[in-house]
Amino acid sequence: MQLKIALLGGDGIGPEVLAQSVKCLKAIEETFNHSFEYVEASVGAVAISNTGKPLPDATLKLCREADAILFGAIGSLEYDNNPDAQVRPEQGLLGLRKELGLFANIRPVKMFDSLIANSPLKEHIVRGTDLVIFRELTGGIYFGKKSISEDGTRASDVCEYTEDEIGRVTHLAFKAAKKRRKKLTLVDKANVLESSRLWRKTVSEIAKSYPDVELQTMFIDNAAVQMMMNPTQFDVILTDNMFGDILSDQGSVIIGSVGLLPSASIGRENAMFEPFHGSYPQAKGKNIANPVASILSTAMLLQHYGLNEEANAIVSAVNESFIKKVVTLDVLGSSKYGTDYVGDFISEHIVDPDENLNINDENIGLGKSTII
Repeated sequence: MQLKIALLGGDGIGPEVLAQSVKCLKAIEETFNHSFEYVEASVGAVAISNTGKPLPDATLKLCREADAILFGAIGSLEYDNNPDAQVRPEQGLLGLRKELGLFANIRPVKMFDSLIANSPLKEHIVRGTDLVIFRELTGGIYFGKKSISEDGTRASDVCEYTEDEIGRVTHLAFKAAKKRRKKLTLVDKANVLESSRLWRKTVSEIAKSYPDVELQTMFIDNAAVQMMMNPTQFDVILTDNMFGDILSDQGSVIIGSVGLLPSASIGRENAMFEPFHGSYPQAKGKNIANPVASILSTAMLLQHYGLNEEANAIVSAVNESFIKKVVTLDVLGSSKYGTDYVGDFISEHIVDPDENLNINDENIGLGKSTII
């Protein structure tokens, strides 16, 4: 297969972890006889420095033309310390989501058996955790009308949804649930919010088209508790923009590191794949950032195009790095290996896998369940 892939390294550790993903894609090319074209572009704080815009026109044009986008990270201490700045790096990411119509964010949370010791939760709680969060990404309170009074003492953010916005991500979530364990949990606040009541009404109606999928509803406060107490009860979680943002953060706690969570942002015509973590500017250039979330996002890219064997090869190689403890500082307390070495190890094991590794023994991640 031939694919044109836009590389948006962004800020902080973004370019470093993205470089490891490219190593893995090149290993996939070599092993499976594919041809990928890579084109780089700027976004975020680095783009503001170069062009004055967090999302330059040339970057957006490239993303529209590419088959897929690999995104690094976005954010800078310069802007973190200046909350009143009118132009901000994160506007580049929000702009991409809106301009490309990336309405569904998909975040798998998988507990690898070899990493159970990395979780702050007890083994009997986290063992077997394998869920995926479908977060609506282009509506709700993040994109609603915002206002602040002239004296700065009153502010508002409008949370607004339409049936169409809810429906399109809901269908994706139900289709994913059909391929997994056939259970979908809608997380909302329908006891208080009108927008949540519309979510519940719309999702309940759509559920009639998927009779083999069990629909459960849960308020966000209870869902946050249940994810910490019994995460294995969940299969597919469907929720709005803000609640999905919150629950995704909790997912990183369950598996013990934000550096392990991949994600995909899907639209009707475009798709972007990115690690869940931020730009971690304090670690920039120190070769300590965990590249696994970025590499697993690359596996999601391959799976999106039906290259499931290739995606399995990446996940298998990542799991081998866990088993052999070739990991960065945030995983298992190891300080022996850096970003580049972990990327090299994983990419080399794609080309030359360990014959003693049976990925079915671990029932690992993306290879078990097609989540897109």
